[in-house]
Amino acid sequence: MASSEDLAHALGLHRVYELGERVAGVLPQAAWRLDPSPKIAADETRIRVDRLNLDAASYRQLSEANNSYGPAIRDVVRQIIAARGKMQNSVTGAGGMLTGVVDEVGPDSPLGLRTGDRVATLVSLALTPLGIYDDLNHWDGLSGQIPCDGHAILFARSIAAVLPPDLPVQVALSVMDVCGAPALTSRVTIAAAAHGQRKPVIVIVGASGKSGSLSAAAARESGASLIIGVVPNEEEAALLREAAGFLVDTIVVADARNPVLLAEEVAKAGGPADVTVVCVDVPGCEGGAILATRQGGTIVFFSMATSFSAAALGAEGMAADVTMLIGNGYAYAHADFALELYRDNPAIRRLFDHRLGQPIRR
Repeated sequence: MASSEDLAHALGLHRVYELGERVAGVLPQAAWRLDPSPKIAADETRIRVDRLNLDAASYRQLSEANNSYGPAIRDVVRQIIAARGKMQNSVTGAGGMLTGVVDEVGPDSPLGLRTGDRVATLVSLALTPLGIYDDLNHWDGLSGQIPCDGHAILFARSIAAVLPPDLPVQVALSVMDVCGAPALTSRVTIAAAAHGQRKPVIVIVGASGKSGSLSAAAARESGASLIIGVVPNEEEAALLREAAGFLVDTIVVADARNPVLLAEEVAKAGGPADVTVVCVDVPGCEGGAILATRQGGTIVFFSMATSFSAAALGAEGMAADVTMLIGNGYAYAHADFALELYRDNPAIRRLFDHRLGQPIRR
């Protein structure tokens, strides 16, 4: 059994610093600053970083706060990295993930990586020591994917996956960034099917997005009887119809921040839901998700824009007996599962093409 000191080191507590002093007992995610020194310990791995991928809620907040002006967004991100030794949005608390090439592996690293492997990290940038060399000068600030040159440090308890050779890096990064969502959606759907008297009704809030489309496909594969896709406007509904085809059975156009309206529209479409999966990057969707879910049902929140206190207190205030799960971004074999959904499903590929600014495949 590992000692407490070994566990603390494996989790990266030795890189938590404040005003040049090591801070005891603070996890890297909660720390204000990390030490991004490129020299690695025996159980660490250094990555030469070539791309950062900000999570959707974080990039939306940064864009809105800076009037969608690319240079200002870029300045804020590089200031965060310089000041904190990691990329963590101070408003949302979220980060994102990165790709790069393994530069050096400590002799005691348990990650199974080798020098020269091209990898994507599957842990948040909010807990990953990060140093940037190029001042983000090759990024226009107008998307959440950031070409860059730098290094990052992975701890013994970090997670990374070798990038698949058959997919473009931009595509693989986008899929792996949200791979926790379909994995947990599948698990919850299977559980609901096993314990119910019928196959479950699944509501995906944000069904035309990357995590939403993958979650819809996972629910279909896992035994859902009816999949209701919720989108905010007719433009997203048209995209879902055009690109996604059979991913969902019916489409609801509704503002998920309007609880009563969302519940009414979901009911008309065949709800309430046995399982509701929230995959949007805007705040204020907690009440709608609760009202759209039947008593005894399950809600999975995959958005870092979620207020978990609002969800808990809201369910109590509405006398809603629902199980609420936090999608933490990790499940066993989640990257492989999501990549296979992408490879096997033309509808998902078409949606991702649209999100990444490529022509929709026919």
